Amino acid sequence: MTRWRRSLAGLVAACSTLLVVSACSSNAGPGTATAGPTGDPVSGGVARAIQVREPVALDPAQLANNWVGQGLLGNALYGTLMIDNPDTLEIEYTLATDFTTTDGGNTFVLTLRPDLTFTDGTPFNADAVKFNWDRLRDTATASNSLPQASQVAATEVVDETTLKATMAVANPMFPFSVTSSALNWIASPTALQKGRDAFNSDPAGAGPFLLTEWTRQDTIELERNPGYWDAPRPYLDRISLRTVSDAQQRINMLTTGGADLGSESSWSALSRAEDAGLVTDVVPVGGGQYLAMNHRTAPFDDPRARRAVASALDLDGINTAVFEGMGEVPETLFPESSPFYADIPLSHHDPAEAQSLFDELAAEGKPVEFTFTATSLREIKSVAETVQAQLSSFDNVDVKVEILDFAAYMPRIAARDFGMTVWAADSQEPDSALWNAFHSRSPGNVTGVADPELDLALDQGRAGGTTQDRSASYETVQQRLAELLPGVWYIRAAPSIVAGTNIHGIRMYAIGSPLPEQMWITR
Repeated sequence: MTRWRRSLAGLVAACSTLLVVSACSSNAGPGTATAGPTGDPVSGGVARAIQVREPVALDPAQLANNWVGQGLLGNALYGTLMIDNPDTLEIEYTLATDFTTTDGGNTFVLTLRPDLTFTDGTPFNADAVKFNWDRLRDTATASNSLPQASQVAATEVVDETTLKATMAVANPMFPFSVTSSALNWIASPTALQKGRDAFNSDPAGAGPFLLTEWTRQDTIELERNPGYWDAPRPYLDRISLRTVSDAQQRINMLTTGGADLGSESSWSALSRAEDAGLVTDVVPVGGGQYLAMNHRTAPFDDPRARRAVASALDLDGINTAVFEGMGEVPETLFPESSPFYADIPLSHHDPAEAQSLFDELAAEGKPVEFTFTATSLREIKSVAETVQAQLSSFDNVDVKVEILDFAAYMPRIAARDFGMTVWAADSQEPDSALWNAFHSRSPGNVTGVADPELDLALDQGRAGGTTQDRSASYETVQQRLAELLPGVWYIRAAPSIVAGTNIHGIRMYAIGSPLPEQMWITR
């Protein structure tokens, strides 16, 4: 029997399995930020929070459970079934009490706390979890969490508090796909069935906060849920959540007292925040953000085009231009502190090789021409423009940049209608990111990379029983990714929170998803 209360310490080296070395210097260790000695939590007060991106809807299926998405909002409205500890990768239970597999990950049994209710008074039970999980794995829902949810082949209600999930493919690491996705957020089926507009006006979950007002492009106002199961939490009376997409504006608001805490994605902004005396905390993750090249269409259906672009780009130059040199360019997929580390370079800068390949392709009537589709976030836009500028110094390559707002961007990526874009594979536990991003059967495989050897290694890395077995599999994964080049890895992610010294109890799980019920404030 595998019970996910146990520690995964055997897979952890130094700070975590996929450690970002700089995260070890955060103020209170990964996942827990504090401004120093604080005493016991104090109830009351309003926290003014910043999120990077506004949701298109409050339906959990449309929310992203990470620091740059809507982690704080989703956790506030819906609570969590379970969380993971970034220090130990241990699973801790919240609305659920257990998540067990007895057959190596072919099936899981989820057990809920008894007598839970949603804020609309309807029961939070196994039927409700089934409704939500089945809905997320339905392609018609178009959920951000489809790559994780589609791993479930079927769900079965055993009794009021027990749900059995049968996996499409055995995956003993599946709990980490739950914690890092909307599978962790259960909404009232009754409320969801009233339709999108009604749900946006009155979302019903079992989280620590209730929605009182959502002014689009401005603020989301939340107030304490008096019926929250884990009293005396939440400690805060209210949260006023504002979307600020510009990193400089986020830091300015925090340093001038215009906000109490905010999610952050910018290494240079984190550096400025530390210089200003703000509290910063970065969750340790590996992998990172990469320039995804679409293998399905020209020019990147030809491996020479992918190799040419990878060889042409100066990643340190991108770091300097976009992140003021403060970011970490990943030289290998896993850092040396990881048990999965292998000295396999992700890319190499060789302008002469790049020009030779560009010329070779042009001579065959296949000049490298593509569009870089990016979001309007300043740093993502800057990455696209820097790539365009660097490649403009080569012959026989032409790059156009297309900037879309997020609402238009996601359908384009879902339709795989792009040449290059920014994508990410960030995780503490490698399976939850790498299988979803690069397995040929995964709906999260945006690049379209399809390689039997890579698929086999990803499957074996998922199922391997020991660290040694898994390390051998992930070494093959790294070799194949370096050879196939689904993308160019240009920066480690910075899943982080920046806060003033008046807010305490900040804790993050998974990919920087903050838990609002534990926060408290002093004035």
